[in-house]
Amino acid sequence: MNSPSEPAPAGPAPGGPRGNGIARLLQSFAHGDPEEQLSVDGLLHGLGHTAFGMFLFVAILPGFIPIPGAGGMVSGPLVVLIGLQLLVGRRKPWVPGFVGRRGPRRGTMARFCNRITPWMARLEHLVRPRLQVLTGNRLANALTGLLLLALGVLLALPLPMTNYLFAGLLLLYALALMERDGALLLALWLFSIAGLLSMGLLSERLVVVVGRWLGQLW
Repeated sequence: MNSPSEPAPAGPAPGGPRGNGIARLLQSFAHGDPEEQLSVDGLLHGLGHTAFGMFLFVAILPGFIPIPGAGGMVSGPLVVLIGLQLLVGRRKPWVPGFVGRRGPRRGTMARFCNRITPWMARLEHLVRPRLQVLTGNRLANALTGLLLLALGVLLALPLPMTNYLFAGLLLLYALALMERDGALLLALWLFSIAGLLSMGLLSERLVVVVGRWLGQLW
C-alpha cells in the first residue's frame, strides 16, 4: 500500500480544470496514479472553512456501498463525529490520527466522481455561494451538526434500502458546506427535519402495530 500523500493545492493550474469548486474537486481526482492513497489529513490540508464539507464528502463514500449496514458502519460514525464538532462550535474539523492517516485511493475517488459527475453537472449552476451567514453562523452550524448527528446514526443502522438515501442526502450537505450555499443548506434543514419527524411518527406507529400483533398471539 502506498504511503498517504497530500494533494496539490486546491487552486486550479493554468489550463487545468475549470468551473466552480465542486467541478475542480471532481476533475482533480482524475489526474495522478490511481493506486496512490489520498490521506484524509492531506485532503483537508489548507481548505479552511470548506474543510468540514470535504471531510463529510470523504466520510460518506463507504455509504454508497450497496450492502445494508456495511458502508454505513464506516460512514455513520464519521458523520456523527463531524456533526458533534459542528454542534460544539469547532471552526476546523478534528480528525483522529488513525482516520487522518488513512483514506481512499485516487482511483476509487475518481470512479466515484465519474459516477456522480453527470448528476453534479446539473447542480453546478445551482449550487453556489449565497446566504453565507447560514454556513458560518454559530447557531446555524449547531443546527447542521445536530441534523448530521441524527443522519449519521441512521446511516450506521443496518436498515435495508437506506444507504443510498442517507448518503445522497449527506452528499448534498457536503456540497452546501463546500460551496457555502446557505440556500441549499436551508432546504436541507427543512427536508431533514420533516423526514426525521416522519420517521419518528412511523416508528411509533410501527411499535404500536407490532405490540398489538404480539398481544393477539399471546
